[in-house]
Amino acid sequence: MKRRVLLVRHDDGPNDDRITTYCRHRGFIADIRRPFLNDSLGTLSEDLAAVVFYGGKYNAYDTDVHPFLNAEYEMMGKALDAGLPVLGICQGAQMLAWHQGAWAGAPDHGQHEFGLYEITPTDEAGDFLTGPLYVTQSHYHTFELPEGAVHLARSEYFENQAFRLGDKTYGLQFHPEQIAAGLRRWQKADIGLAGKPGAQSIDEQNELLAQHEADQARWFLRFLDRFFAPTA
Repeated sequence: MKRRVLLVRHDDGPNDDRITTYCRHRGFIADIRRPFLNDSLGTLSEDLAAVVFYGGKYNAYDTDVHPFLNAEYEMMGKALDAGLPVLGICQGAQMLAWHQGAWAGAPDHGQHEFGLYEITPTDEAGDFLTGPLYVTQSHYHTFELPEGAVHLARSEYFENQAFRLGDKTYGLQFHPEQIAAGLRRWQKADIGLAGKPGAQSIDEQNELLAQHEADQARWFLRFLDRFFAPTA
């Protein structure tokens, strides 16, 4: 039976990210759902191999403003209870922390990350991250670590860049799934981060992208191999 990966998106852009491509190349069905466009998340069927919650513009705590988030949290809880691999990226990581009882929101320092920024491993990172790495970022919200989480990475202004819960659940504040074309789309779109404190200029982003994009891609593909290993 071909295994299915539920990809919960919070935007209506092209499905050209590294996770979708990885799934298709590794023989998984990339089951892309957009609840904000009224897509149903379906059921927790036996063919479900993993669940990924992507980034987006919605606040993790705004379930009254955006009721579709309630359906996402319901699926998140079911997937965690079932022991499935769960990955949260940016908004998805904030949602994962919020679901587990931790705070998520805008930090007091007012800094933003828009571009490519260096993250560094914590003492507990192990083989998740063995040295500094420049990764794609697009956010100004953050989260506190949920109870029982293992802190994996930090950046200069955002202490919590990555965490792990158990062996199969990860939250990443950054966007390693985003290919260069995706960053170009962000640059052309008005996403509200350009010119904010801490945000990089387009020229700086392009220079860092040329220097570090290949390393980010290699790191993320190795991460995905480990993330999907229990489901292979």
